[in-house]
Amino acid sequence: MPFADLAEADAFLAAHPEVHSIELFIIDPCGVPRGKLLRREELRAVYQNGRPLPSSILGLTIRGEDVDATGLVWEVADADCWAFPLPGSLQLQTWRATPTAQLQVSMHPEQGLPASVADPRHVLARQVERLKAAGYHPVMAAELEFYLLDQQRDATGRPQPARQGNGVRPQAPQVYGVLELEQLAPFLDDLYAACTAQGLPARTAISEYAPGQVEITLEHRSDALQAMDEAVRYKRLVRGVANQHGYQACFMAKPFGELAGSGLHMHVSLADAEGNNLFASELSGLEGGVSAAGTGAPLLRQAVAGLLDTLEDGLAVFCPNANSFRRFQANSYAPLAKSWGINNRTVSLRIPGGPAASRHIEHRICGADANPYLAASLLLAGIHHGLRERLDPGAPIAGNGYAQARETLPTDWLTALRALEHSTWAREALGEDFHRVYLAIKQEEYRQFMGEVGEQDWRWYLGHA
Repeated sequence: MPFADLAEADAFLAAHPEVHSIELFIIDPCGVPRGKLLRREELRAVYQNGRPLPSSILGLTIRGEDVDATGLVWEVADADCWAFPLPGSLQLQTWRATPTAQLQVSMHPEQGLPASVADPRHVLARQVERLKAAGYHPVMAAELEFYLLDQQRDATGRPQPARQGNGVRPQAPQVYGVLELEQLAPFLDDLYAACTAQGLPARTAISEYAPGQVEITLEHRSDALQAMDEAVRYKRLVRGVANQHGYQACFMAKPFGELAGSGLHMHVSLADAEGNNLFASELSGLEGGVSAAGTGAPLLRQAVAGLLDTLEDGLAVFCPNANSFRRFQANSYAPLAKSWGINNRTVSLRIPGGPAASRHIEHRICGADANPYLAASLLLAGIHHGLRERLDPGAPIAGNGYAQARETLPTDWLTALRALEHSTWAREALGEDFHRVYLAIKQEEYRQFMGEVGEQDWRWYLGHA
């Protein structure tokens, strides 16, 4: 795995004498950035020798608690594990009041042991290399939806959408509303400026299907690892810019029961070594009945079939938290079934229209709370499975996929965790060690979550059970 050269640090320090603090972070299995705040004088040493981080940093719950069953805490004495900088990740955090930079690191495959087995970025790197070895070069992009919330709760303690620039708290969805985007102009201007400063390819902004919900697309990349690096850095950036404006950026899958959930839509195609799209094809029958002849290139169909065949086994990665499963509701633009379709937003796997050369799959299962590295890993592993086995997905859904759902997805966390635990495909795709660590973390979270008694229990059962 290539790490950054010392010349990158020297160039940055020379260009930014005002920077005296550097946020060093690594992405853990839950998708949470964790790390340290370094001083300017420490930066060159990170590039020269790496930076030791405790093994337990990649064995934590989403609440930041040790999980002994990962094998990364006491049985290895919480050992130091060396992480090294990723090329191009040393960038300014333009939202900080004090000039501050950030640097993303990843565990060294050998010097980072035992923690390196739990580095989610390594999982994706392995999947990309497997596809390349077979002659396929994945092209990917991520779309992330999020809510802009007030940093203060309402009188009942519930989170609430942030006030717009006109001082009004939005109440209606106003999907695709341009006025809503105009009211967020100061935030969006700073967000785009921060993305430009960090080299992140932020594109179209949309007012999504709920008050205060926003989506900004990221440009596709011919390097899938780069695309997911940018996705995780983008989430960090959105949270930082939102905080600067007095907002809280929320990437929960379903923060409000009565409103739309937030998804992570993954776009993927395969190219050959010369960059030609192997999914490129003309489509027909966008309305009504669709014949197999008009539903894409053979490789695209095999890829779709592989994703459908492995969808349930990977659901605990695509939907990693208890809250993730609240997103699955009919007529909510969140899919409910193992289904695919052409130009159809009611299915799990959508083939968008457009020119033949742009043909790709939109994977619509993930909540915005998914770890982009892991979601992309299992997405690519599912595609590879379909290509190896030459699977066929059957006919695409035409019309309302909710009404035609034949094989619905599990809608509870425990069923998804058990499917992941017993899946030989997922164990091979994630790697034996990572599979064990991830399950240990999520099973501990499940036990804690189900053991917590709160307001809903009292409201339902206190005076009646």
